[in-house]
Amino acid sequence: MIVFEFIAVALGVAAIAYLVVALVAPDRF
Repeated sequence: MIVFEFIAVALGVAAIAYLVVALVAPDRF
């Protein structure tokens, strides 16, 4: 299930990056 773990990690990183961008530049949303 290496593919599933890779997808889970990718989604986690994307979610964290999205939260950081939302906090740094809230005017873009």
